[in-house]
Amino acid sequence: MLVPPKELEGVLLIDKPTDHTSHDVIARLRGILKMKRIGHAGTLDPMATGILIVLVGKATRASQYLMSVDKEYTGTISLGKVTNTQDAEGEMLETRPVPPFTQEQILAAMKTFVGDQYQTPPMFSAIKIDGVPLYKAARKGEEIEREPRFIRVSKFELHRWETPEIDFTLRCSKGTYVRTIAHDLGQKLECGAHLSRLRRTGTGKFTDAQCVTLEHLQKLPRPEIEKLLIPVHEAVPSVAL
Repeated sequence: MLVPPKELEGVLLIDKPTDHTSHDVIARLRGILKMKRIGHAGTLDPMATGILIVLVGKATRASQYLMSVDKEYTGTISLGKVTNTQDAEGEMLETRPVPPFTQEQILAAMKTFVGDQYQTPPMFSAIKIDGVPLYKAARKGEEIEREPRFIRVSKFELHRWETPEIDFTLRCSKGTYVRTIAHDLGQKLECGAHLSRLRRTGTGKFTDAQCVTLEHLQKLPRPEIEKLLIPVHEAVPSVAL
């Protein structure tokens, strides 16, 4: 009698492609791995690429521990244009001229976002109020009052300033909306802005260099996939253990 293969278990680091929701990635993985018990530890917007921590099998129990770690991103903020989603996927709401800022002025504005603070989540988000995701109300043109959330930005570095684009690196606590930081930076500079590119390069102790793409994973035999799985006790922060 044939014995069914043992269910896979562990943490998989996927390089999420653009134009995929985190749910899309999980759906594809269920087909590749031929199993249903798969989840993730922290979503990425469809536009974003980079590390998506995927939990396979019994490892899904560790979700809360891996979601709590800090994240690091690189990206581009485009000044002068405001969108309803605060990123490049949204509808243009407003266009303003961009003053001839110096690099010192850009750095000074970015510096004000470093540290402990409260951030108001965007309307286009999956946060639920009275059981309804905010983005559903946003699509109807509704504006609902949101409770500001505590976040911490430990790093916000400038890599390139070339009007109207700012290339940056950001390290922040869980629950931080990077596109909202982009939007708020534009408001502070009084010219408006939106997030035009985003890549998650780090989450906890992992970097995007450790990730595997869905396309590569799809070509691997099961034994090779098993080698990519990180045991839960190696993946979760030591304080959780």
